[in-house]
Amino acid sequence: MGAKLGGLALLHEILSGLVMTRTMIRWRRVLFRTLLLALGALVASAPVDAQRFLPDDPLSVDHDTIDTPEPPGEIELAGGWDMMQNTFGFGRPSPQPSDRAANVNSIDEVPDSSWFTNRIGVREMTLEELARGPNQTGGPDLSSPWVVIRGKSSGITPGFTIRDARGDTYFIKFDPADFPSLPSAADVIGTKFFHALGYNVPENYIARFAPHQLALSPNATISGDGRRNSPMTPVDLDAILAAARPRHDGRYRVVASLAVSGQPIGPHKYFGTRPDDPNDIFPHEDRREHRGYRLFCAWLNHDDSRAINSLDVYVEEDGRHFVRHYLIDFASLMGSGSVGPQGLRAGNEYLLEWRPLLKAAFSLGFWDRAWRNVEYPDYPEVGRFESAFFEPQLWRPEHPILPFQKMRNDDALWAARLISRFSDEAIAAIVATGEYEDTTAEQYVVETLIARRDKITNHYVRLLNPLHGFRALRPAGAGMLVFENLGEELGLSRVRHYSYEWSAFDNETEQLTPIGAPQETAVRAIEIPASGADFLRVRLRTSAGEASWTKAVDVYLRNPHDGPSVVGIEREN
Repeated sequence: MGAKLGGLALLHEILSGLVMTRTMIRWRRVLFRTLLLALGALVASAPVDAQRFLPDDPLSVDHDTIDTPEPPGEIELAGGWDMMQNTFGFGRPSPQPSDRAANVNSIDEVPDSSWFTNRIGVREMTLEELARGPNQTGGPDLSSPWVVIRGKSSGITPGFTIRDARGDTYFIKFDPADFPSLPSAADVIGTKFFHALGYNVPENYIARFAPHQLALSPNATISGDGRRNSPMTPVDLDAILAAARPRHDGRYRVVASLAVSGQPIGPHKYFGTRPDDPNDIFPHEDRREHRGYRLFCAWLNHDDSRAINSLDVYVEEDGRHFVRHYLIDFASLMGSGSVGPQGLRAGNEYLLEWRPLLKAAFSLGFWDRAWRNVEYPDYPEVGRFESAFFEPQLWRPEHPILPFQKMRNDDALWAARLISRFSDEAIAAIVATGEYEDTTAEQYVVETLIARRDKITNHYVRLLNPLHGFRALRPAGAGMLVFENLGEELGLSRVRHYSYEWSAFDNETEQLTPIGAPQETAVRAIEIPASGADFLRVRLRTSAGEASWTKAVDVYLRNPHDGPSVVGIEREN
């Protein structure tokens, strides 16, 4: 599998030292070829392994969990600096032009990794599984008092940290006094959606407790209001409780977030890599799960999708030490703005966006932003969340995020396909975990998410040929290539026919030799031609009401004459 450099064994050893995962082999080859060109005649005779598809393609897992004996350094990221850096582009790459996502496998999918685990995108998830999400513990145990070990008296959401009867640690966040259920419902619901999509998220629970069920640890500390890790007193605890409002039964409703296993080492930025993590090889802006994250955030109106709401954790599993990457804190999601309803701007404009600012200034205030006039129903538990004005291609987070800006049509199609897999019933099952007290409000959230889902799929599935689900079958007789059409499944357009043309493909030289004449079919199944080639390529186009569906989808097959398998997919973007 590795390159063969003959007399350049030393160069091979140096470069091999950079190779930590199987996915990096392709990058190593690019580096090999670049160095060979630069060295010119010195290496002109060295043969280089140039196979397009390797024996283990397509990869379903990126083994980016190679043992890292020492934890990477902790990152401290200031939200204000993060906003300024991304707004003005200080020290970050340019968003254009955009190349294909760097971490997709040979069939244009995202392999499982320390960042992402395919769930609803590759299999059916039951309603019970969707509602459970990442949760395993069942929430904090109240069979004995919660021991308060740490407090936070300032910030957007004051709260404290407890240790329950099982010894588990939970971070406790309160609903604002005037908006019960608002951020707690959003936080729990968001966790379930992002888990189903494939991201690593903490276990978040709706929990209820009475003040007498708390016990203050003698070693408890508190930070905020000019203090840092000062001894925490009963007065401090009473002040935190006084800032919230108990329910009619005297109990407080909170989000209890289980501390993730491992050593937290700070957030991850959405560009570049961690230089002290040898497993982190793909620039974060070029990871498809980061680019597609834009559509998931637009769907759920997660405008606070900043780097500061991520967390890297140094973990140990099966004797290996590595970094796992989490998304955290979904309290500013849907109609919730953490401490109250979302602002009118949320999802519609960056905090600092020059064009609308200048238009308003030069019009002397006569021009106004259309989103200021959007009307929202009066649901205190929901806040400001709607679907009529929402246009997914115009959605904005709080500030520019580089992978969002670099999202291509193929990244968007991948994300839209995942969103489309949430049925109406699946959405309702997840929203129910927010435990709204007003059932009318709960139904409104469900209907709004369904409408926003449909707007996203209707827009982004029209931009590329949406063929997917390619499988090579060998029934009695000739082999068949079957596939699905996401656009047709969603009822976006009626397909007239599919045109296709076969070629033999040389895996060493990438030379194509046509086989037969181009053909057409009205069904999503085509016969694999008899050929002595070890690889075939078929180029497919869809004839329908959508002009973009005529863009080519190239599908590569290995061993077409003996147990064919799909080994590669490329889309004309």
